[in-house]
Amino acid sequence: MSGLFILVCASLSLGLLGTFLRNRTVKNPRRVLAASLLASAASLGAGCLLAMAATPAAAAGAASAVGTGAGMGFIGAAVSTGLACLGAGIAVAVVGAAALGIIGEKPEMLGTTLIYLGLAEGIAIYGVIVALLILGKI
Repeated sequence: MSGLFILVCASLSLGLLGTFLRNRTVKNPRRVLAASLLASAASLGAGCLLAMAATPAAAAGAASAVGTGAGMGFIGAAVSTGLACLGAGIAVAVVGAAALGIIGEKPEMLGTTLIYLGLAEGIAIYGVIVALLILGKI
C-alpha cells in the first residue's frame, strides 16, 4: 500500500512538471533535469511520509519482518537501476544526435553509429545487473 502512495505522488509531481513544460521552448535543459530530479525526490519523501502516516501499525509490523538492511538493499537496487537508466538516456541522446548528423552526410556509416548507440544503451543493462546482484544478497 505504501508503494502505491509513493507511485501516485511521483506520478503527480512529474505530470505537473510535464504540464508546466507543455508548448514551451526549453532554453536550459539542465535546469529542467534538475527540477525534475528535485520534484522526484520531493515526491518520494512526501510519499514515504504519507505511507507511514496512513498505516503506522502495518508499517511497524512490516519493518520488523523485513529489517533495515533489506530495505536499504531495495533502495540501493532501485537507485542503481534509476541512475544507470538516466545516464543511458543522456548518452543515447548525445550519441543519437551525432549519429543522425553523420548518417545525413555519410549514409555508409549507419552500421558504425548503431554500434555506438548499442554501447550507450549498455549502460542501463549494467545498472540492472548491479540491482540483480544486490537483490541476490538480500
